[in-house]
Amino acid sequence: MPKMKTHRGAAKRFRKTATGFKHKQANKSHILTKMTSKRKRHLRGMEGVAAADVPSLRRMLPTKAR
Repeated sequence: MPKMKTHRGAAKRFRKTATGFKHKQANKSHILTKMTSKRKRHLRGMEGVAAADVPSLRRMLPTKAR
């Protein structure tokens, strides 16, 4: 049986927490001058992953899923 490989794209985008996974919010990479300060502030930080996506993340990140 070969080793289980980590999906490198998913490893860069998702972090494992005690209760599940979290990810960075979208629309915060460029063209931020036209966006209001309130909008940028609310996009700060990490957000939880939807429950429907957790099983596929567990498959993509086998070492972090335990």
